[in-house]
Amino acid sequence: MAADARPGLFGPASVTWQMHGDPMMWIAGVRALYLQALYPRAVRGVLQNSDFRRDAWGRLLRTADFVGTVTYGAAEAAERAGARVRRIHAALTALDPATGERYRLDEPDLLLWVHCAEVDSYLTVLRGSGFPLTDDQADRYIAEQRTAARLVGLDPAAVPATAVQLAEYFRAVLPRLAAGPEAREVDAFLRRPPVPPPLRPARALLWRRVASLAYDALPPYAHRLYGRPAASPAHTRRRLVAAGTLLRCVPARLRWRLPPGHILRAMDRLGSGSRPSPYKLRGQTVILDAPGRVQPNNGGDGGRWRRRG
Repeated sequence: MAADARPGLFGPASVTWQMHGDPMMWIAGVRALYLQALYPRAVRGVLQNSDFRRDAWGRLLRTADFVGTVTYGAAEAAERAGARVRRIHAALTALDPATGERYRLDEPDLLLWVHCAEVDSYLTVLRGSGFPLTDDQADRYIAEQRTAARLVGLDPAAVPATAVQLAEYFRAVLPRLAAGPEAREVDAFLRRPPVPPPLRPARALLWRRVASLAYDALPPYAHRLYGRPAASPAHTRRRLVAAGTLLRCVPARLRWRLPPGHILRAMDRLGSGSRPSPYKLRGQTVILDAPGRVQPNNGGDGGRWRRRG
């Protein structure tokens, strides 16, 4: 283990550490974009303040870099990344063309929607693809992600901490969702993003399947809002499992060399035992030491989780 053995905000004992190293996170990220675009105030803010149309790939990579830094970086690096995001959001506004209202992009409602859409997408896609995660571990992951919510400017106490709370949030926010012009622009882009001519065959062969799978993995209300049909849940589940099986056949060391490379740097910092793996979650139980709180057991049972009753 390196002398600089700082685990960061989550650490190798967390569910977040294991989940965010999975290659299906990329498909989950595309699903999150589809879902986030259904909140008109949020997607309007993105399209009015960024070059999403010309640099969507850069935006996706920057999001991956932020998630990787927060998950696997030292605490200081994660806090700096969060402060940078908060500064950017605090300086930006968007205009509602229907009402003439100008609003800030760091409104808690907007930040909460983006956060919950990401968390829900990561859980839905990874679990649907066969990533071994119990209901207790899913709750643990949602609770852990309140740390990421704090970094972008949310009060962790106001962020869902369990799957039940997350579902309640989506039920409450559903009346505010719509597939307006901006959402349809995002949909059209994700289905057929502009690429240089030499890459068009790859777009037709690979990207179309990625975007289709991400769309099909959305909840039924999202399909209704977009007004496009989707594959059945059973067929989508089979495709998710097939994609997960295929992508996980690529050696992890090779996958982790792709930018931004946070996992390999974390392993250099903490030692090879910090390698993220879904198999580390198998058979775990949890410690419940207070209502709604879960703590890892790092004692003599190999880092398993125990229920304290």
